[in-house]
Amino acid sequence: MRTRQHHWNRLLLAAREEVQATLAALPPPVRERARSLPVSYENKPDPELVRDGLEPDLLGLFVGESFPDEVTGNDPLPAQILLYLDNLWDYAAHHAPTYREEVRRTYLHELGHYLGLDEDQLSARDLD
Repeated sequence: MRTRQHHWNRLLLAAREEVQATLAALPPPVRERARSLPVSYENKPDPELVRDGLEPDLLGLFVGESFPDEVTGNDPLPAQILLYLDNLWDYAAHHAPTYREEVRRTYLHELGHYLGLDEDQLSARDLD
C-alpha cells in the first residue's frame, strides 16, 4: 500500500507542477479565465462514468458548462477539468517526461472544451 501511495504522490506532484507551468505560459486573458476553473486529479474514471459510456482509459474530461455557455447555467455539475493520472501514466508508457507532456496536452485539450472549442478546432491546434 505504501508503494501505491508513493506512486500516486509522485504522479500528483508532477501533474500539479505541469498544470501550473502550463497556466503560467498561457496568454493573460486566457490564464485569468483558466485560473478560475478547478482541476481534479483522479486515478481513473469512476466506474459509474464507464458504465455510462466513457472509455475506461480516458485521459481527461471537462464537465460542466463551457465558458461561453455559463450564463445559461443548465448543467448541474460545476465546471471543472478531471485528469486521470494512472491512465496518463500508462499512456506515457511509464516515462516521466512523456507523462508531463501528456498532462500538459490533456489539460490544454480539456481547457479548450471549457473555452468552447470542439474536437475539430482542438485537432487544428494539435490538441487531439
